[in-house]
Amino acid sequence: MSVNLSATERRVATLATRRTVKKAWQAAWLVRAIECIDLTTLAGDDTPGKVERLCAKARNPLRADLVKALGLEDYRLATGAVCVYPMMVATAVRALEGSGVPVASVATGFPAGLTPMKDRLAEIRYAVGQGADEIDIVISRRHVLTGNWTALYDEVREMREACGEAHMKAILATGELKTLSNVYKASMVSMMAGADFVKTSTGMEAVNATLPVSLTMVRSVRDYLDVTGQVCGFKPAGGIRTTKDAISWLILMKEELGPDWLKPDLFRFGASALLGDIERQIEHNLTGRYSSADRHGMA
Repeated sequence: MSVNLSATERRVATLATRRTVKKAWQAAWLVRAIECIDLTTLAGDDTPGKVERLCAKARNPLRADLVKALGLEDYRLATGAVCVYPMMVATAVRALEGSGVPVASVATGFPAGLTPMKDRLAEIRYAVGQGADEIDIVISRRHVLTGNWTALYDEVREMREACGEAHMKAILATGELKTLSNVYKASMVSMMAGADFVKTSTGMEAVNATLPVSLTMVRSVRDYLDVTGQVCGFKPAGGIRTTKDAISWLILMKEELGPDWLKPDLFRFGASALLGDIERQIEHNLTGRYSSADRHGMA
């Protein structure tokens, strides 16, 4: 398996230039982007109150006046999930009860993944026991960098078993994998080991989600589907902050994988600031004026 870097860069350079969406169509795409956001807080100063406020935003991601102006009063609009540390899972589960919004939790020594395996598996089981519907695991980058694909497969397989019924997203930390070929191989091995999603980044690396990396991973998802018939989702995370970013990734998914991958069961953004910018852009579409960013706080 190898990836042509220059060809990949040429392909992604055309995404935002050959395809545009404006006015009402842009608003519709942004509503879909909202539904695909894993609204995330992974900070050392997280408190139950902060998580509860984030969950309230996940339940009602747009202000009521904007929902009414869009004609969505009878539509259940919510984010794809709320993502928190394991210690905050129980708080999020209580805050989202009855909403249909799943709770996701990072685990396995996030973000570096350099804790002992027994502790990483215990963290998964703790988060699932607290009520997490989805687990975002981190792979050991050393297995990729040394080409130890069997070790990577065995590791991800153990984590998949520990997740039980919870969906598992495998975070590759692509900014630390050096080459697109490594990214492709790590994606393939993770899917072979049972990952339900492959995810670009923890958001803590120096380089996080980029379009070349995302194209590489999306094509691995497509190739895996062609070979096995198994469907896998994709989640870019880290550095996706603007409506322009969101639309670029949605175009990527539509062109490379088709409309089925424009839904939250197969596509997510890992983001927090993104939702505020989307809300601000929707208000501009409706009023013709940009509001102050502080009118669109998260938590």
